[in-house]
Amino acid sequence: MKDSVICVENLYRDYETTKGWLNKKKVIVKALAGISFEVKKGEIFGLLGPNGAGKTTTIKILSTLLAPTSGESRVLGYKTFGEENMIRQHINFIFGGELGVYRRLSGRDNLVYFSNLYKIRKNIRDKRIDELLELVGLSEKGDLKVETYSKGMIQRLQIARGLINDPEIIYLDEPTIGLDPIGARELRDIIKELSLRRKTILLTTHYMHEADELCDRIAIINKGKIVALDTPVNLKKQNRITSVLEINVLGIYDKELEEIKKIEGVETVAVKKNDQWQLILIQFKNTHNITQNVLNVLKNNTVISVNERGALLEDAYVRLVGGSI
Repeated sequence: MKDSVICVENLYRDYETTKGWLNKKKVIVKALAGISFEVKKGEIFGLLGPNGAGKTTTIKILSTLLAPTSGESRVLGYKTFGEENMIRQHINFIFGGELGVYRRLSGRDNLVYFSNLYKIRKNIRDKRIDELLELVGLSEKGDLKVETYSKGMIQRLQIARGLINDPEIIYLDEPTIGLDPIGARELRDIIKELSLRRKTILLTTHYMHEADELCDRIAIINKGKIVALDTPVNLKKQNRITSVLEINVLGIYDKELEEIKKIEGVETVAVKKNDQWQLILIQFKNTHNITQNVLNVLKNNTVISVNERGALLEDAYVRLVGGSI
């Protein structure tokens, strides 16, 4: 793409580990197995995938923290390994959780500290800190110690910290993890505002609705390879998903799931589990009426609810990645 600010081409990253308990054997694991993609200026680009798929490895390479084994990765035209000093002043990294700031300091003092690390002049620093505290809704709380903040406030302060050097590119690694629905919505609104300000954002998340709401394009990565890359709307269309049957049950066995998979019209079957019940997600062609056939399979189970709906991004993800959620 002509206006791309991130270019990844045939990127590999291997690492060595040991296998076996008694007779340990060294093995090579491919964290990335030849991925390629580009990110345009001002775009919110999502990187989705299960744990261990290669998302964090990709972000570490693009933020100059890790060298690739082979292939090429460029940010703002510079190589992420070899020309990293030309990149670092123009990027920043924001991750979910509460570990990126100092709790014994005030929010403002945190931002002063990180400004000093970037050697930002005092006249610019003080004005920028006021603007950032206003952006993230902490103007009235900026002089309180961070240990008095809620999780949502801490995460908003992390956003401010990540913007202290006025970066062109921001890496967001699961920014809303652990937040309540209101805190997560407030953070998504801030991310949208950053996009309006032409910041380029690379986002990883496990929340499909979040990716669907925020991302202009999404790459789905699995076992070190990109298995799909498109807009959220097109990802749902391209996978020919038409309808989804959701069934809440108390107890489900593999044998019953295998029987459901054999029903004509069924394409994929996945299960969301918690301590009390299971949600069976069945993707099927809407030219088939499968509900009664599925209920016949579950005749000896306690069925709590049955619901048929249209496709979501999560359904496209399940189809591409496979397995339980």
